[in-house]
Amino acid sequence: MPITYNEQSREFHLYNNKISYLIKILANEQLGQLYFGKRIPNRENHDYLVENTYRPVTSYVFDDDYSFSLGNVKQEYPAYGTTDQRRPALDIKQPNGSRITDFKYVSHKIYAGKRKLTGLPATYVENESEATTLEINLYDELIQVTLCLQYTIFENSAAIARSVKFSNDSDQKYQLKTALSLNLDLPDANYEWLQFSGAWGRERHLHKTPLRPGIQAINSARGASSHMQNPFVILKRPFTTEEQGEALGVSFVYSGNFLAQAEVDEYSVTRLQIGIDPFQFSWCLKPNETFQTPEAILAYTSEGLNQLSQTFQKLYTTRLARGYWRDKERPILINNWEATYFDFTEEKLLSIAKKAKELGIELFVLDDGWFGERTKETAGLGDWYVNRNRLKNGISGLSRKIHDLGMMFGLWFEPEMVNKDSDLYRNHPDYIIETPKRHASHGRKQYVLDFSRKEVVDNIYEQLVKILDEGEIDYIKWDMNRNITECYSIAYPPEQQGEIMHRYILGVYDLYERLIERYPKILFESCASGGGRFDAGMLYYAPQAWTSDDSDAIERLKIQYGTSFGYPQSMMGAHVSASPNEQLGRNTPLKIRGDVAFFGAFGYELDLDKLSSTELASIKKQIELMKKYRSIFQYGTFYRLKSPFEGNIVSWMVVSEDKSQAIVGYYKILNDVNCEYRRLCLPGLDADTLYNVQEELGSYLGNFTGDELANIGLVTTDASAGQNQETTDFYSKLFILERCGELSD
Repeated sequence: MPITYNEQSREFHLYNNKISYLIKILANEQLGQLYFGKRIPNRENHDYLVENTYRPVTSYVFDDDYSFSLGNVKQEYPAYGTTDQRRPALDIKQPNGSRITDFKYVSHKIYAGKRKLTGLPATYVENESEATTLEINLYDELIQVTLCLQYTIFENSAAIARSVKFSNDSDQKYQLKTALSLNLDLPDANYEWLQFSGAWGRERHLHKTPLRPGIQAINSARGASSHMQNPFVILKRPFTTEEQGEALGVSFVYSGNFLAQAEVDEYSVTRLQIGIDPFQFSWCLKPNETFQTPEAILAYTSEGLNQLSQTFQKLYTTRLARGYWRDKERPILINNWEATYFDFTEEKLLSIAKKAKELGIELFVLDDGWFGERTKETAGLGDWYVNRNRLKNGISGLSRKIHDLGMMFGLWFEPEMVNKDSDLYRNHPDYIIETPKRHASHGRKQYVLDFSRKEVVDNIYEQLVKILDEGEIDYIKWDMNRNITECYSIAYPPEQQGEIMHRYILGVYDLYERLIERYPKILFESCASGGGRFDAGMLYYAPQAWTSDDSDAIERLKIQYGTSFGYPQSMMGAHVSASPNEQLGRNTPLKIRGDVAFFGAFGYELDLDKLSSTELASIKKQIELMKKYRSIFQYGTFYRLKSPFEGNIVSWMVVSEDKSQAIVGYYKILNDVNCEYRRLCLPGLDADTLYNVQEELGSYLGNFTGDELANIGLVTTDASAGQNQETTDFYSKLFILERCGELSD
């Protein structure tokens, strides 16, 4: 069994063939952290790892004993104030105002498989043999609260799922002020901190800095994971590269407020934590009630950042995403928004769909403007009924005609928002989140519905069901275009106002879950003004997400590259849009727009009527190529080769599961003059396999072994600017590798 408990040493060992995780019950009956990293052999005890001796200016737990202080020991789930003054993983405010706790070990349980987290997204198993779970129960006798620390180690993944459940067994109410999902005390601080930050239109850019004494942190207090920060961080050794070296990553399976931080203390112990942001959070833990934290995933590699990313990508693709579309190739879509905006009729939409069908596009998506009085962005949100002035035959009539063309039909919703100029708001002005007697701020003239209230979620659910039952809907784009301000709910007493942000996202999850259960074959794509809620929590409900509203191919190199560190390419909505680009006004060739977008859930955002016959022919070829290699593009093993954050050349690669095929994306952002010789090393191939290498346009480059391509590399020198004008700014190539034999042949 991959989790053992030694009664003599009182140690837990979680392990598989890749990793080990060691926990020890300490002298004060609390839990200590001994080790997380590469698999180590079993042994009876690891007492030598409990380094806890006298230190100056330190407080000690036991009377007349100067050898045990929680301030010096590495802990599993620490509290503040009982000889440890570092940041805690939990904080419980008691009726007398005290926040001191003492959670001691009382029992544990080890079992095969993994249990579902009620109302929350989480990884899962399809067979009990895929994982083993450890639950450790800690109890504070004075306040009569139980902590259940939950760990699941996967049989074939270098990853552990972590979460915590608080149970109030007393007759008193407590305020849970901090309830993080993961704490990991590491024995040194020789790491670089990698975070993925940005803003609208430039989400998940890689930022790297060495750890230093004190706290480095990212967070969101916006009610969503946000464009600005992403709930995913990496600690890597300074020498670690994409292909070698040690690193660990932490990903939060949650879509609301979060905190991820690393605290380096005076002895260079690093405390890594992730969970719901304690800022503005407070949960009233009533008698006989529980609070379950969201799940965090902890992963490790000793073989470079690509392998760490592949651990997350494979786990999330196969055991976080779920349902009908989990393993299916995603349909190639066209969205009408950039072609029509709010100005459309059924005839115009059908004209776009017919031309799209001729090109080989499989899914037509009707975006904003089909409902209520939604002729502009300041009205109609919340009124989910068809505007018959625009669609005389309704959604059912339009969807039927789209299906008659042999295409799938999709629809845009923004169910979490309302305009004041709407029937919903006029009938239920109390449905929005706002603070009594305070001004309510708007975003794009829209307000956030109070999804912490079941009756509000029920109202939206009932409206959507009427549309979905009448139409033939294959796909839903679920948008969310503003964050929460003036957070307050009239449905809860003052002592529970700190719960609203969390209850809100639970309401979002509940609506998703009910719709998925009723319509299991609908493909959901999440969106939040692009990438404002691109996180692992959303992947549990929507197997793909709109990566960013910025569809410029050059900016997407950074966005998709950064996103790939923690998320699979099948999740990344990646479309070819018009040139000049709407967000930047930049002109880029159709080829590079396609070559970047291929590596994701592929589609188009442009007006086909404005394209030349040459451009339409090129799009048809793009679609043929995507269909031929779609499985590899979306589900192949992904390798980052050259970073857009470090140079002018960007490259990445996908390899089929059996390693018989691979595709390399190669991008030169700006042209260069009389360039140097260039080679690109290609990892992940079978060393002894012979590969035929050609450009996607049919230019044959030769046959090479996987060993040659990994160690010598593929020659990518081009005829750069000068007397030969073959290359230009925004230049790209795809290299197609096909197995053509073995070295022994």
